[in-house]
Amino acid sequence: MHITVAGKQVETGAALRVHVTDGLATITGKYFDHALEANVTFHHDLKARAGAHFCCDINLKAGRNVFMRAEGEGVDAHRAFDVAAEHLGKRLRRYRRRVNDHARSLAAQRDLPPAEEARQVVLSQAEEPELEEVALEEAAPPTNGHGHAMVVAEQTTEVLRLTVSEAVMRLDLEHRTVMMFRNSGNGALGVVYRREDGHVGWIDAPAG
Repeated sequence: MHITVAGKQVETGAALRVHVTDGLATITGKYFDHALEANVTFHHDLKARAGAHFCCDINLKAGRNVFMRAEGEGVDAHRAFDVAAEHLGKRLRRYRRRVNDHARSLAAQRDLPPAEEARQVVLSQAEEPELEEVALEEAAPPTNGHGHAMVVAEQTTEVLRLTVSEAVMRLDLEHRTVMMFRNSGNGALGVVYRREDGHVGWIDAPAG
């Protein structure tokens, strides 16, 4: 497994890199031994809980189109990684059987149409103007000159063919808030998303 360790204003010396490598090898060897690569990033977060000065983000590619994410906080970088790794291990234990079943089913998907490409963009969020200080016609958010909010990032993403349970599994494993997929059962587009109450919502669009 290829492991990348990076720090944002955090020193990532040899001892920390060995700690990360050994920790990930133990977790992936126990729960998901065909992981391909991992990106581990350390940074400071002033909004973290009291005493937790360091944060760690783990992004693990565990197979074709299978990604997992975990986060942790701690008083030092080693502890932050340990917490993130523990979260990753718990998630893998919970979904081990489903992940393994899904990985085995990837071969069967060779006869299915390939994943579709979609355009994913991030739009700027304009601050609300002070109505007492500006005219009403000036109160609209900044646009690109065509009446649309400015695009600040754009990339290509894949819309995978999944069952609803597989989509929910990926939503949790990848630590996402929303995911679009094409239902492998009926061919319709669907969306699963994390609600504010912690439950998962499902938007099911009728096929064709």
